[in-house]
Amino acid sequence: MTRLAVRINAIVLLAIAIAACSSANSRFYTLEPTAAPQTATSAHEAVMVNPVFIPAEVDQPQFVVQVAPNRVEVDDYNRWAAPLSDSIAHAIAGDLAADLGTHNVITQPAVNFIPAYQVTVDVQRFESIRGEASVVDAVWSVRKTSGSYTKTGHSVVRESVQGDGFDALAAAHSRALAKISDDIAAAIRADAATQSQ
Repeated sequence: MTRLAVRINAIVLLAIAIAACSSANSRFYTLEPTAAPQTATSAHEAVMVNPVFIPAEVDQPQFVVQVAPNRVEVDDYNRWAAPLSDSIAHAIAGDLAADLGTHNVITQPAVNFIPAYQVTVDVQRFESIRGEASVVDAVWSVRKTSGSYTKTGHSVVRESVQGDGFDALAAAHSRALAKISDDIAAAIRADAATQSQ
């Protein structure tokens, strides 16, 4: 084996070792529903959460962390376990199910599932400020499948982070989404209440 071949093999082995180390150190996070189950003011309506729109700068597997005004850093070792738009939709659906006291909340069309309401969420900002806060700014709408009821809202939530790690940051995002879900659920309950009168 020539010296060149030995060097090439050494470089390839080093690259493999570095790649193995970097993937072994990656951590993956999810967004979880955090709303407390409601029973007294429930609206047992079927709801579908449509695909969520998110800003292009955060539409990637890695955490995008705000480090200064007009400057972010992409953290290669702390990642979302699923596409962020899907994770947001699932968290909102879980929170709505708890808020409305129903299990009939989905994020994908299903056979024989006819939603009474469709929810659309357009996230304007999804900021991660490590050790400080999660900021979620979303425009949302609730549309009744049959009838003309449509309610549009704008929710801006800044949720304090309880710790410096990325797990605390993901938890703060989950709590922020729960507050946005509360606003959406209130719009659904308001319409459902008028129908029951």
